[in-house]
Amino acid sequence: MAKNIVLCGFMGCGKTTVGENLRRKLGVNLIDTDSYIEKNEGMTISEIFEKHGESYFRDLEHKACKELSEKKGIIISTGGGALTFERNVEVLKKTGTIVLIDVPLDVLKERLSGDKSRPLLQREDKDKAMQELYDKRMPLYKNAADIVIDGNNSPLQVAMSIINATKI
Repeated sequence: MAKNIVLCGFMGCGKTTVGENLRRKLGVNLIDTDSYIEKNEGMTISEIFEKHGESYFRDLEHKACKELSEKKGIIISTGGGALTFERNVEVLKKTGTIVLIDVPLDVLKERLSGDKSRPLLQREDKDKAMQELYDKRMPLYKNAADIVIDGNNSPLQVAMSIINATKI
């Protein structure tokens, strides 16, 4: 695999699960940027947000994108906000093909209905928050993406679509 595959999309679109399917099919490493940050910092994303704020986290996220873009032939699963920042898009595009896993908002709401792990959704008006984030982020994802894949299928089907689209 000459270029990295960089998975992007809204929280709940299946980046991690699809990434696992890709990893198994292609026999390459999968690195999730959020897990990478948690391992390096010794705390969860929620704890980082709580202790240091979003701005601090976004700097850690950029550092992770830079470090991971220096690796070759891997799958990088990005956090939901990572590719809303041009500086991350720039470094990841240098060595990777950015793939947007596109899932309709109503499906995402259903998938995330019981999720308590996402700091940006820990609000009373969760539906409104998701709508606002989705409206803000989707155009940025689409702008960053080299390839857009319909993510409203099984994780294996989405992974196979990515393999076919990236000609691996």
